[in-house]
Amino acid sequence: MLPDFATPLGTRRFQARFPRPQAASFFRSVQGLWLSSIGIGTYLGAPDDATDQAYAEAVTAAFGMGVNFVDTSLNYRNQRSEFAVGKALREAVETGLIERSEIVVATKAGYLVPDAMPQEALPPLDIVGGVHSLAPAFLDDQLQRSRRNLGLQTVDVFYVHNPETQLGFVNEEEFSERMRRAFEFLEEAVEQRQIRYYGAATWEGFRRSPRSPQALSLERLAGIAYSIAGERHHFRFIQLPFNLAMPEAFASRTDGDSVLETAQRLGITAVASASLLQGRLARDFPAPIREKLAGARTPAQCAIQFTRSTPGIVVALVGMGHVGHVRENLALAAVPPIPQDQYLSLFPPA
Repeated sequence: MLPDFATPLGTRRFQARFPRPQAASFFRSVQGLWLSSIGIGTYLGAPDDATDQAYAEAVTAAFGMGVNFVDTSLNYRNQRSEFAVGKALREAVETGLIERSEIVVATKAGYLVPDAMPQEALPPLDIVGGVHSLAPAFLDDQLQRSRRNLGLQTVDVFYVHNPETQLGFVNEEEFSERMRRAFEFLEEAVEQRQIRYYGAATWEGFRRSPRSPQALSLERLAGIAYSIAGERHHFRFIQLPFNLAMPEAFASRTDGDSVLETAQRLGITAVASASLLQGRLARDFPAPIREKLAGARTPAQCAIQFTRSTPGIVVALVGMGHVGHVRENLALAAVPPIPQDQYLSLFPPA
């Protein structure tokens, strides 16, 4: 397996290979790392060899055009996305295109994946809805599978995947205890250098009203991590959907702060998924807003520019399953995000 992990020196070296003005606005410094403001996602696609190869080629092309943040999951395409990412990483290192320390790789666990279950069956109480688990033994099993699939000794970011699923089946007290046990395991995984950071990748959790039974509190999750490891805890990333149709992380506020503002205050990096709303915004992006997104030409570029310009969003993930998608979307690398005052004008006063 590839040794090492993303480092400050490595990611800075990666950034330096891309000349200004690209590097000046395309990369962001968080957690001591330099991350590209556009990352490549690997969620969609058929579970077949042709899609595997297309993803591997797209990831390689993204490396060559300045992307150093790759997002995947054990359950994406039934493990095949992880295998495709691992293939691209290995070949890119072997050919000298990248060094391992230059690239941030994120993956996830939580859902039960066919053909990727622990040899010892999980106790029924550790599974909710027949589909989801936060049990430390399960997370450990899934992490080891992901490390093998990706060919990595160390995963840079390991997310608990959609933990809000649990809240449909257990009360808040039990949920907090399950998250505490999960975070204790993940802190141990950091100590063993199997992961560098951990976090929560959500779909509904941070978008729901606080009054909703399936709403997640970022403050509470960070508090659990703090209770385990103090200020040196490694709960440092969240992933949540953000796009023109799903702007809650920026536009909705609880006690005065949005989720993105809370994340910044707590030193947690926010990564946006669904920047193109699974392709829908790439086909139809409102013309009045397009006019305010200077430098973005295609609907897909407009959607990405909207997300990556959002205050508090560090990386905008974009599913790119073909080299052509990479070339189109990475044209934005030379375009700065729109200024904050211009971005705020996209949101009419309440």
